[in-house]
Amino acid sequence: MSTLAHTMMTAARSADSGLASPGELDRYPYAEAPAVDRVGVPAWDGGDPELGRVGRRAAGSRGRGLHGQLVQQLGQMIVSGDLGADRPLVPEEIGQRFEVSRTVVRESLRVLEAKGLVSARPNVGTRVRPVSDWNLLDPDIIEWRAFGPQRDDQRRELSELRWTIEPLAARLAAGHGREDVQQRLADMVEIMGHAMAQGDALTFSRADAEFHSLLIQVAGNRMLEHLSGIVSAALQVSGGPVTGCDRPNEASLAHHGRICDALATGDGAAAETAMRQLLTTNPEVERVVPAPREH
Repeated sequence: MSTLAHTMMTAARSADSGLASPGELDRYPYAEAPAVDRVGVPAWDGGDPELGRVGRRAAGSRGRGLHGQLVQQLGQMIVSGDLGADRPLVPEEIGQRFEVSRTVVRESLRVLEAKGLVSARPNVGTRVRPVSDWNLLDPDIIEWRAFGPQRDDQRRELSELRWTIEPLAARLAAGHGREDVQQRLADMVEIMGHAMAQGDALTFSRADAEFHSLLIQVAGNRMLEHLSGIVSAALQVSGGPVTGCDRPNEASLAHHGRICDALATGDGAAAETAMRQLLTTNPEVERVVPAPREH
């Protein structure tokens, strides 16, 4: 096993257990922060019962500090429909119910406004915006939709979008011939192979996410590069319909290897075909996207 593979698998296991050597997890952007500073769940005596119900349900979300936790909770409530379009959001009420400061509420609403979920106007206040105004390509909104009432639509749309983005990215990446990038992609395939042999799904998924994100980033198209976050978010969404990347198996690993081989030889057509085959490894996907055509 390469040094990189050993380090990455150790980091993944440490992150899962809450233990890590100094600086080790900082190398990987997917490492979760410790679950601290969770937003407290008030008693919700009186007031709007549906707001209280969702607050309790969202209290177990991953630790992101008070500001991040409040964004997470309010975002989930809006996306799930518990806070419907044109619903007024009163900062004072939010601060009181979630037991956070006015500053935390204000900054959280600004984040939600940037995502298109709410709007703030003078003499009108802050209100929830309709779905048509949301930034549906925002990774947080993708996650919230994927685990809410719209989960089936979100997963189908993600599968369709990946089918559009990634085969093209693979074809373009084959024309760049950067040895450092090719080696990094090969390292990710090696890590996935070792992880699969050990039944380590966590390490497999993290190496898989880095493989696909890196491939898009080196395609040489800045607009495609901005979409790499969408693919990373899609790879964190479990359930069907699923692509070949979502479930570790020999076929998925082989297709990743074929993509690397095609990149090494600069064969864009082969890289594109291998990516299409990878994205349709699981039969469930064939109901969503057409089978790949032979070139």
